[in-house]
Amino acid sequence: MNKGNTSIEVSRHSLAHILAAAVLKIFPGAKLGMGPAIEDGFYYDFDLPRTLTPEDLPHIEEKMRVLIGKELSFDKSEDSIDSLIKGQEQAKQTYKAELLRDLKIDGHDEASVYKTGDYTDICLGPHVASTKNLRTVAFKLDRVAGAYWKGSEKNAMLQRVYGLAFSTQKEMDAYARRREEAEKRDHRRLGAELGLFTFHEEAPGFPFWHPKGMVLWNNLIDWWREEHLDAGYSEVKTPVIMARELWERSGHWNHYRDSMYFTKIDERDFAVKPMNCPGALLLYKEAIHSYREFPIKWAEIGQVHRHELAGTLHGLLRVRAFHQDDAHIFCLDDQIEDEVIKVIELADKMYGRLGLSYHLELSTRPDKGSIGSDKDWERAEAALKSALEKRGVSYKVNAGDGAFYGPKIDFHIADAIGRTWQAGTVQLDFAMPERFNLGYIAADGERRRPVMLHRVIFGSIERFIGVLIEHYAGAFPLWLAPEQVRILPISDKVLKYAREVLKQLNRAGVRATIDESNETMGKKIRQGELEKIPYLLIVGEKELSAKTIAVRKYGAGDKGPQKVTDFLSHLNT
Repeated sequence: MNKGNTSIEVSRHSLAHILAAAVLKIFPGAKLGMGPAIEDGFYYDFDLPRTLTPEDLPHIEEKMRVLIGKELSFDKSEDSIDSLIKGQEQAKQTYKAELLRDLKIDGHDEASVYKTGDYTDICLGPHVASTKNLRTVAFKLDRVAGAYWKGSEKNAMLQRVYGLAFSTQKEMDAYARRREEAEKRDHRRLGAELGLFTFHEEAPGFPFWHPKGMVLWNNLIDWWREEHLDAGYSEVKTPVIMARELWERSGHWNHYRDSMYFTKIDERDFAVKPMNCPGALLLYKEAIHSYREFPIKWAEIGQVHRHELAGTLHGLLRVRAFHQDDAHIFCLDDQIEDEVIKVIELADKMYGRLGLSYHLELSTRPDKGSIGSDKDWERAEAALKSALEKRGVSYKVNAGDGAFYGPKIDFHIADAIGRTWQAGTVQLDFAMPERFNLGYIAADGERRRPVMLHRVIFGSIERFIGVLIEHYAGAFPLWLAPEQVRILPISDKVLKYAREVLKQLNRAGVRATIDESNETMGKKIRQGELEKIPYLLIVGEKELSAKTIAVRKYGAGDKGPQKVTDFLSHLNT
């Protein structure tokens, strides 16, 4: 018998089993997929005789509570894969049988089984000792969604029942408040309402940027360029399509080909790039480099494409075409730590201006699929660790989550409501320079191998903008706002003066517009508030007479009358 682990993750996993047991009580012929614990709860996938509705969830949940009340134990045993396959096939549990055959292919002879009452599931565990341990857990069934079996569009569509689970009701209530706030900040809704971007069925996963969205994009990238120029980077641009043999040589073919797009040119195989780094390697090889040149810092706003499954697409946060603010730093061994520290300092500076806090994670060598020697991996991991300690920053180790070519430091940014997002990264790579035979002439005249750092600050720019929209709830700081000021004339009598004010603002570099519609002033103000314009300037006959403007600031209300020059002086401080 399992002795039990009462951590919330184990409780969530155990609740997934109870969910499956409850569904089988209602639908005895249900076919079971997979049911793991996830952040905030759990889910289980089902192949059912009919489509579930939201009204079904309370009924299923009540069945779960009845089972929990019986204080059923989670009893673990081991059995041979062949015996289990036979049993699942006889029970017509085709998905479970398929999972077992996958285990057999991977070399497993046995699998563990958990029995809870009259419900049995193939599972690695762990689980709580008894459903008695679940009595104090706050949980509820949340929603039903479609999910392809094993995440592939080629497979059957199952019904995924999601549940929420927390250690206490207080935590559940706090989560509900956070989710409500997150829904208000949903970048997909705000993106459309603010006129930033949209998606269309004719190009699923490929965003269409509107004029205001492009102003936001360009503001962000212009600032990015200023910071990178100041930090010693030169900007480059590499092709979107390159030959298949390049991707085989770099190792990306083995790791990314299932999500790459392909084409033929002159009977030769080409691929649309999922990463920018091989292009930087080709650029490096075009010249003979001296040790005096290092570090060489090349930055690229490179567009990449990845074929994400339709079910995983999610606004700007998961798209099929995006831009990465990549940079590749070629340096000497004794420059590694300093260059890593400079990346951390640049990220710290840029996140700080955006009001984003972050924590760092050091990701080490993956268990499978990595390239390069043991010695190089040890050197690389030690160098990153030393840089972190020299910089005096705290970090946690994320074992086995490094890139296939080297370990990395990841920046996990936190938004205004406490959610974290993996954004920047700096990766130390000895393998690519080796594979591409990169070299430089050292001080002693010998040819030696440089070191390569891969890094991003924003990561996917599309995704980063999605995060910023939610972080600011669409109310961008003045310098980022696509439209900074909107002038609201009360009547046609003051239009000429309103246009003069607009000219003054535009000459001062302010992104301003004028609302010349026939709507009432109340509606004009409400519309400006809905669009989260930082400043609304109301102009009436009183303002015309005094040559002033009535200033209204988003989120702060009326700020009183001001001279245009005084208003501009305030904006520039």
